[in-house]
Amino acid sequence: MRHIIACNTARPLETRAPFRLAGQLAGFIDPRIAPVLEKAGLADGKGFSLADPAQLEALGQRLAEDGLYRSHHELFDVIPAEGAAPVARIDRGALPLFGLLAVGVHLNGLVRKEDGLHLWVGRRAKNKRLDPGKLDHLVAGGVSAGLTPDAAIRKEAAEEASLPADMMQQARQTGTIRYTLDRPEGLRRDLLICYDLVLPDSFTPEPADGEVEEFLILPIAEVFRLVRDTNEFKFNVNLVLIDLFLREGLIPADSPDAEALRQGLQGHLPPAHAK
Repeated sequence: MRHIIACNTARPLETRAPFRLAGQLAGFIDPRIAPVLEKAGLADGKGFSLADPAQLEALGQRLAEDGLYRSHHELFDVIPAEGAAPVARIDRGALPLFGLLAVGVHLNGLVRKEDGLHLWVGRRAKNKRLDPGKLDHLVAGGVSAGLTPDAAIRKEAAEEASLPADMMQQARQTGTIRYTLDRPEGLRRDLLICYDLVLPDSFTPEPADGEVEEFLILPIAEVFRLVRDTNEFKFNVNLVLIDLFLREGLIPADSPDAEALRQGLQGHLPPAHAK
């Protein structure tokens, strides 16, 4: 539960002005960019609003040029609410400054050996700007503009772990995890689309794009221990693994904590843990 609590630290309505696109609430403005938006005439007395969402990409680029964030040179679709159609695009690095929803994909690479379930994990490269050197999933990444989650996970699988396309056809979507988190880069309102893929024991992933330093295969009991007792995994990877533990029965379904964990993975903290 400590990992779930750590990923649900934000209370956007208490700390940030609302941001509307074409009149629809879409995000929450980081105080660091509020003066720039005020000068641009976007303050409306109730927060900030942009009548024409098509202007958002250029606005995000202007913030990067002003040094308010470092561009990823990767556009993400902007959705005003979960399940809504995209209304704009903006650089990935600007999403937290506007408190916009972001969609990511995570893949559990599973191997069922004679002695039990194992999991492939990657170690993030030391030059990653976010959580360098931390343990990560076999495949994970953001959903770039124009891609579906299924297309994004296949793209990331080829780029990060050299997973063949025919092997990825066996990947199974298992659910969505939601959290709202304050980070140094801003407000993370993330939707993580989770996948399982059972890999043959003979397959060994290979780093392909430099984002992963190495791949390791660990018994699921060791992964469980690392999540329970350490902070070795990237912050949001812990949540996807907790979901895996619940589905695989490592946390008994009828235990007192199981339902609290399931609710927490949807961003609904039990009263004892909610701020």
